[in-house]
Amino acid sequence: MKTIVTSGFVVLTTLLSCAQKTPTNNSINMENKKIKNTETPLPEHTETATFANGCFWCTEAIFEELDGVVSATSGYTGGQKENPTYKQICTGETGHAECLQIVYDTSKITFDELLEVFWETHDPTTLNRQGADAGTQYRSGIFYHTQEQKEKAEKYKTELDKSGAFDRPIVTEITAFTKFYPAEDYHQQYFENNENSNPYCTIVIRPKLDKFRKVFKEKLKKGN
Repeated sequence: MKTIVTSGFVVLTTLLSCAQKTPTNNSINMENKKIKNTETPLPEHTETATFANGCFWCTEAIFEELDGVVSATSGYTGGQKENPTYKQICTGETGHAECLQIVYDTSKITFDELLEVFWETHDPTTLNRQGADAGTQYRSGIFYHTQEQKEKAEKYKTELDKSGAFDRPIVTEITAFTKFYPAEDYHQQYFENNENSNPYCTIVIRPKLDKFRKVFKEKLKKGN
């Protein structure tokens, strides 16, 4: 009986974890799947933000719905290895974090507003973990592109700690941005492409997305 319970727990943990096995060639057939066009000309007044706050399947689904977000690309940052693969970063040995590279229109949304969503949509007090996703690749981090972003991130973090908004101290890393490596195609728009086929999408991402939409309904793109 003990073996059955343990086995069931392992299966459940796997279903609730982003760190699943790399899909087989059959399951990553991208025919009829939506893929981001990373070469689309950007409008004026755009800036870039890079956040790590757990599985990028979740964070991408959230941030790309914000009005003013031009693109939200899943990828890797903060590590040492050049051009890392998903399989490599999942070992925790490359130093990278799963992250989201966000290009946003500053005439529609500010960095402060992006930070608000960042803090509200994950637990910044759990070191190298978000729910069932554990490892340094799931650490909470803000990789700032400008001095202004750094100052705002540090100020927000300090004020949240002082206010007691969270029961435990915030452990979010605030580090200068270096390089961003886009994740493999099958990770892009993952929730949209796998909403009904992957239990992780149904059990983990969908509830988070529904909650986000209720809290930030005034900031969503029309139609969401």
